[in-house]
Amino acid sequence: MDKQELGAFLRSRRERLRPQDVGLPAGSRRRTPGLRREEAAVLAHISTEYYIRLEQGRAPRPSSEVLAGIAGALRLTDAESDHLHVLAGTAPTRDRLHRRDVRPSILALLERLPQTAAIVISATFEVLAWNDLAAALMEDFTELAPAERNLARRAFLRPTGPDTMPYGISDAAEFRHQVVMELRAALARYPTDSEVTGLVDELREVSPDFARLWERHDVQAAPMLTKTFRHPVVGEITVDCDTLLLKDRDQHLVLYSAPPDSPDAEALALLHVLGADADTYTR
Repeated sequence: MDKQELGAFLRSRRERLRPQDVGLPAGSRRRTPGLRREEAAVLAHISTEYYIRLEQGRAPRPSSEVLAGIAGALRLTDAESDHLHVLAGTAPTRDRLHRRDVRPSILALLERLPQTAAIVISATFEVLAWNDLAAALMEDFTELAPAERNLARRAFLRPTGPDTMPYGISDAAEFRHQVVMELRAALARYPTDSEVTGLVDELREVSPDFARLWERHDVQAAPMLTKTFRHPVVGEITVDCDTLLLKDRDQHLVLYSAPPDSPDAEALALLHVLGADADTYTR
Protein backbone atom coordinates (compact mmCIF):
# COMPACT_ATOMS: atom_id res chain seq x y z
CA MET A 1 0.00 0.00 0.00
CA ASP A 2 1.40 3.37 -1.07
CA LYS A 3 -0.29 5.58 1.52
CA GLN A 4 1.07 8.91 0.33
CA GLU A 5 0.29 8.29 -3.33
CA LEU A 6 -3.16 6.94 -2.42
CA GLY A 7 -3.92 10.07 -0.42
CA ALA A 8 -2.74 12.37 -3.18
CA PHE A 9 -4.80 10.50 -5.77
CA LEU A 10 -7.96 10.67 -3.66
CA ARG A 11 -7.46 14.37 -3.07
CA SER A 12 -6.96 15.07 -6.77
CA ARG A 13 -10.11 13.16 -7.74
CA ARG A 14 -12.20 14.82 -5.00
CA GLU A 15 -11.07 18.32 -5.94
CA ARG A 16 -12.09 17.91 -9.59
CA LEU A 17 -15.75 17.25 -8.68
CA ARG A 18 -18.42 19.89 -8.19
CA PRO A 19 -21.29 19.30 -5.73
CA GLN A 20 -23.79 19.27 -8.59
CA ASP A 21 -21.80 16.47 -10.25
CA VAL A 22 -22.85 14.13 -7.43
CA GLY A 23 -26.34 15.45 -6.83
CA LEU A 24 -25.52 17.88 -4.02
CA PRO A 25 -26.58 21.54 -3.92
CA ALA A 26 -23.82 23.98 -4.80
CA GLY A 27 -24.50 25.98 -1.64
CA SER A 28 -22.46 28.97 -0.57
CA ARG A 29 -19.13 29.95 -2.06
CA ARG A 30 -16.37 27.45 -1.27
CA ARG A 31 -12.83 28.24 -0.21
CA THR A 32 -11.30 25.29 -2.04
CA PRO A 33 -12.24 23.53 -5.30
CA GLY A 34 -14.22 20.31 -5.41
CA LEU A 35 -16.16 18.38 -2.84
CA ARG A 36 -15.54 18.75 0.86
CA ARG A 37 -14.00 15.74 2.57
CA GLU A 38 -17.10 15.19 4.68
CA GLU A 39 -19.23 15.14 1.52
CA ALA A 40 -17.01 12.52 -0.08
CA ALA A 41 -17.15 10.44 3.10
CA VAL A 42 -20.96 10.56 3.25
CA LEU A 43 -21.24 9.52 -0.39
CA ALA A 44 -18.79 6.65 0.22
CA HIS A 45 -20.66 5.54 3.37
CA ILE A 46 -17.60 5.84 5.60
CA SER A 47 -16.73 8.12 8.50
CA THR A 48 -15.32 11.56 7.78
CA GLU A 49 -12.43 10.89 10.16
CA TYR A 50 -11.41 7.73 8.30
CA TYR A 51 -11.62 9.43 4.91
CA ILE A 52 -9.48 12.32 6.15
CA ARG A 53 -6.88 9.86 7.43
CA LEU A 54 -6.85 8.16 4.01
CA GLU A 55 -6.10 11.45 2.26
CA GLN A 56 -3.44 12.26 4.84
CA GLY A 57 -1.72 8.89 4.38
CA ARG A 58 -2.38 7.81 7.98
CA ALA A 59 -5.08 5.17 7.59
CA PRO A 60 -4.63 1.39 7.49
CA ARG A 61 -5.31 -0.48 4.28
CA PRO A 62 -8.98 -0.04 3.26
CA SER A 63 -11.09 -3.03 2.34
CA SER A 64 -12.27 -3.70 -1.18
CA GLU A 65 -15.78 -2.69 -0.09
CA VAL A 66 -14.54 0.66 1.19
CA LEU A 67 -12.59 1.27 -2.02
CA ALA A 68 -15.66 0.45 -4.09
CA GLY A 69 -17.65 2.98 -2.09
CA ILE A 70 -14.99 5.64 -2.56
CA ALA A 71 -14.76 4.90 -6.29
CA GLY A 72 -18.49 5.40 -6.63
CA ALA A 73 -18.50 8.55 -4.52
CA LEU A 74 -15.71 10.16 -6.56
CA ARG A 75 -17.18 9.00 -9.88
CA LEU A 76 -14.00 7.16 -10.85
CA THR A 77 -13.68 5.57 -14.26
CA ASP A 78 -12.80 1.89 -14.54
CA ALA A 79 -9.13 2.77 -15.13
CA GLU A 80 -9.10 5.11 -12.14
CA SER A 81 -10.81 2.54 -9.94
CA ASP A 82 -8.22 -0.09 -10.93
CA HIS A 83 -5.46 2.39 -10.13
CA LEU A 84 -7.04 3.08 -6.74
CA HIS A 85 -6.98 -0.63 -5.88
CA VAL A 86 -3.36 -0.94 -6.99
CA LEU A 87 -2.31 1.97 -4.77
CA ALA A 88 -4.20 0.48 -1.83
CA GLY A 89 -2.51 -2.89 -2.29
CA THR A 90 -5.76 -4.75 -2.84
CA ALA A 91 -5.12 -5.67 -6.49
CA PRO A 92 -2.55 -8.16 -7.77
CA THR A 93 0.65 -6.49 -9.01
CA ARG A 94 3.04 -7.67 -11.69
CA ASP A 95 6.59 -8.82 -11.25
CA ARG A 96 8.85 -6.33 -9.54
CA LEU A 97 10.69 -5.54 -12.79
CA HIS A 98 8.96 -4.66 -16.04
CA ARG A 99 9.90 -6.90 -18.95
CA ARG A 100 11.96 -5.68 -21.88
CA ASP A 101 12.36 -8.93 -23.80
CA VAL A 102 10.01 -9.26 -26.77
CA ARG A 103 8.39 -12.55 -27.72
CA PRO A 104 10.02 -14.14 -30.82
CA SER A 105 6.59 -14.49 -32.43
CA ILE A 106 6.07 -10.74 -32.15
CA LEU A 107 9.50 -10.06 -33.65
CA ALA A 108 8.60 -12.30 -36.57
CA LEU A 109 5.23 -10.57 -36.94
CA LEU A 110 6.91 -7.18 -37.31
CA GLU A 111 8.74 -8.38 -40.41
CA ARG A 112 5.51 -9.74 -41.93
CA LEU A 113 3.97 -6.25 -42.00
CA PRO A 114 5.78 -4.53 -44.90
CA GLN A 115 2.99 -1.96 -45.43
CA THR A 116 2.64 -1.14 -41.73
CA ALA A 117 5.15 0.65 -39.54
CA ALA A 118 5.27 -1.26 -36.26
CA ILE A 119 7.10 -0.87 -32.97
CA VAL A 120 6.97 -2.59 -29.59
CA ILE A 121 7.28 -0.35 -26.54
CA SER A 122 7.83 -1.26 -22.90
CA ALA A 123 5.88 -0.05 -19.88
CA THR A 124 8.33 2.87 -19.72
CA PHE A 125 7.99 3.83 -23.43
CA GLU A 126 11.30 2.34 -24.49
CA VAL A 127 11.20 1.18 -28.12
CA LEU A 128 12.16 -2.49 -27.82
CA ALA A 129 11.61 -3.69 -31.39
CA TRP A 130 10.68 -2.22 -34.77
CA ASN A 131 10.45 -3.10 -38.43
CA ASP A 132 12.15 -1.46 -41.41
CA LEU A 133 9.21 0.79 -42.24
CA ALA A 134 9.10 2.14 -38.66
CA ALA A 135 12.81 2.94 -38.92
CA ALA A 136 12.17 4.81 -42.17
CA LEU A 137 9.15 6.68 -40.79
CA MET A 138 10.65 7.52 -37.39
CA GLU A 139 14.40 6.80 -37.15
CA ASP A 140 16.90 3.95 -37.18
CA PHE A 141 16.73 2.86 -33.56
CA THR A 142 19.71 0.53 -34.01
CA GLU A 143 21.95 3.60 -33.91
CA LEU A 144 20.66 4.66 -30.49
CA ALA A 145 21.49 3.50 -26.98
CA PRO A 146 18.49 2.03 -25.10
CA ALA A 147 18.06 5.20 -23.03
CA GLU A 148 17.85 7.25 -26.22
CA ARG A 149 15.14 4.99 -27.62
CA ASN A 150 12.80 6.05 -24.82
CA LEU A 151 9.88 8.03 -26.24
CA ALA A 152 9.10 9.60 -22.85
CA ARG A 153 12.55 11.16 -22.75
CA ARG A 154 12.20 12.23 -26.37
CA ALA A 155 8.86 13.89 -25.59
CA PHE A 156 9.94 15.87 -22.54
CA LEU A 157 13.71 16.28 -22.63
CA ARG A 158 14.53 16.89 -26.29
CA PRO A 159 11.83 19.16 -27.77
CA THR A 160 12.92 22.65 -28.79
CA GLY A 161 9.54 24.28 -28.24
CA PRO A 162 6.15 23.69 -26.59
CA ASP A 163 4.64 22.25 -29.78
CA THR A 164 7.71 20.46 -31.11
CA MET A 165 7.90 16.69 -30.95
CA PRO A 166 10.23 14.04 -32.34
CA TYR A 167 9.26 12.84 -35.81
CA GLY A 168 7.10 15.93 -36.27
CA ILE A 169 3.99 14.27 -34.83
CA SER A 170 0.92 16.45 -34.75
CA ASP A 171 -0.47 15.60 -31.32
CA ALA A 172 2.35 16.85 -29.09
CA ALA A 173 0.25 17.85 -26.06
CA GLU A 174 -1.92 14.73 -26.21
CA PHE A 175 1.08 12.43 -26.47
CA ARG A 176 2.84 14.05 -23.51
CA HIS A 177 -0.33 13.70 -21.43
CA GLN A 178 -0.59 10.03 -22.42
CA VAL A 179 3.03 9.43 -21.42
CA VAL A 180 2.49 10.91 -17.96
CA MET A 181 -0.69 8.94 -17.33
CA GLU A 182 0.80 5.63 -18.42
CA LEU A 183 4.01 6.18 -16.45
CA ARG A 184 1.95 6.87 -13.33
CA ALA A 185 0.14 3.58 -13.82
CA ALA A 186 3.45 1.79 -14.46
CA LEU A 187 4.92 3.21 -11.26
CA ALA A 188 1.98 1.80 -9.32
CA ARG A 189 2.60 -1.64 -10.86
CA TYR A 190 6.39 -1.58 -10.42
CA PRO A 191 7.11 0.54 -7.33
CA THR A 192 10.51 -1.09 -6.74
CA ASP A 193 11.75 -1.16 -10.34
CA SER A 194 14.65 1.29 -10.51
CA GLU A 195 14.18 1.74 -14.26
CA VAL A 196 10.63 2.99 -13.65
CA THR A 197 11.30 5.06 -10.55
CA GLY A 198 14.49 6.52 -12.02
CA LEU A 199 12.76 7.61 -15.22
CA VAL A 200 9.90 9.27 -13.34
CA ASP A 201 12.30 11.04 -10.96
CA GLU A 202 14.43 12.23 -13.88
CA LEU A 203 11.47 13.63 -15.80
CA ARG A 204 9.95 15.30 -12.73
CA GLU A 205 13.26 16.97 -11.93
CA VAL A 206 14.25 18.10 -15.40
CA SER A 207 10.92 18.84 -17.12
CA PRO A 208 8.55 21.42 -15.59
CA ASP A 209 5.90 20.31 -18.10
CA PHE A 210 6.14 16.71 -16.91
CA ALA A 211 6.07 17.79 -13.25
CA ARG A 212 2.94 19.88 -13.85
CA LEU A 213 1.11 17.05 -15.59
CA TRP A 214 2.28 14.56 -12.95
CA GLU A 215 0.58 16.55 -10.20
CA ARG A 216 -2.77 16.14 -11.95
CA HIS A 217 -2.85 12.43 -10.99
CA ASP A 218 -4.64 11.44 -14.21
CA VAL A 219 -4.48 7.75 -15.10
CA GLN A 220 -6.83 7.25 -18.07
CA ALA A 221 -5.54 8.16 -21.51
CA ALA A 222 -7.82 8.90 -24.46
CA PRO A 223 -7.20 6.52 -27.37
CA MET A 224 -5.12 7.92 -30.23
CA LEU A 225 -6.84 6.77 -33.40
CA THR A 226 -4.77 8.68 -35.95
CA LYS A 227 -1.40 10.39 -35.99
CA THR A 228 0.29 12.71 -38.46
CA PHE A 229 4.05 12.51 -39.00
CA ARG A 230 5.90 15.36 -40.71
CA HIS A 231 8.61 13.53 -42.62
CA PRO A 232 11.36 15.62 -44.29
CA VAL A 233 11.50 13.37 -47.35
CA VAL A 234 7.85 12.52 -48.17
CA GLY A 235 6.06 15.30 -46.24
CA GLU A 236 3.04 14.81 -43.98
CA ILE A 237 1.70 11.29 -43.52
CA THR A 238 -1.53 10.73 -41.60
CA VAL A 239 -1.85 7.14 -40.41
CA ASP A 240 -4.24 5.04 -38.39
CA CYS A 241 -2.74 4.34 -34.99
CA ASP A 242 -3.66 1.02 -33.39
CA THR A 243 -2.15 -0.08 -30.09
CA LEU A 244 -2.40 -3.70 -28.97
CA LEU A 245 -1.59 -4.74 -25.40
CA LEU A 246 0.82 -7.68 -25.06
CA LYS A 247 -0.52 -8.49 -21.64
CA ASP A 248 1.89 -11.25 -20.63
CA ARG A 249 4.86 -8.85 -20.79
CA ASP A 250 3.09 -5.53 -20.17
CA GLN A 251 4.21 -4.21 -23.56
CA HIS A 252 2.38 -2.55 -26.44
CA LEU A 253 2.52 -3.26 -30.15
CA VAL A 254 1.91 0.02 -31.98
CA LEU A 255 0.83 -0.16 -35.62
CA TYR A 256 0.84 2.76 -38.07
CA SER A 257 -1.04 2.03 -41.30
CA ALA A 258 -2.95 3.86 -44.03
CA PRO A 259 -6.05 2.99 -46.10
CA PRO A 260 -5.19 1.20 -49.36
CA ASP A 261 -4.65 3.41 -52.42
CA SER A 262 -4.64 6.58 -50.32
CA PRO A 263 -1.91 9.24 -50.68
CA ASP A 264 -0.71 8.29 -47.20
CA ALA A 265 -0.42 4.63 -48.22
CA GLU A 266 1.60 5.73 -51.26
CA ALA A 267 3.90 7.76 -48.99
CA LEU A 268 4.43 4.73 -46.73
CA ALA A 269 5.17 2.60 -49.81
CA LEU A 270 7.77 5.13 -50.92
CA LEU A 271 9.37 5.03 -47.48
CA HIS A 272 9.41 1.25 -47.65
CA VAL A 273 11.37 1.46 -50.94
CA LEU A 274 13.75 4.11 -49.63
CA GLY A 275 14.33 2.15 -46.40
CA ALA A 276 17.15 3.37 -44.22
CA ASP A 277 18.14 5.96 -46.85
CA ALA A 278 15.03 7.93 -45.87
CA ASP A 279 16.49 8.50 -42.43
CA THR A 280 19.84 10.02 -43.32
CA TYR A 281 18.81 13.45 -42.07
CA THR A 282 19.38 14.78 -38.54
CA ARG A 283 16.32 14.85 -36.33
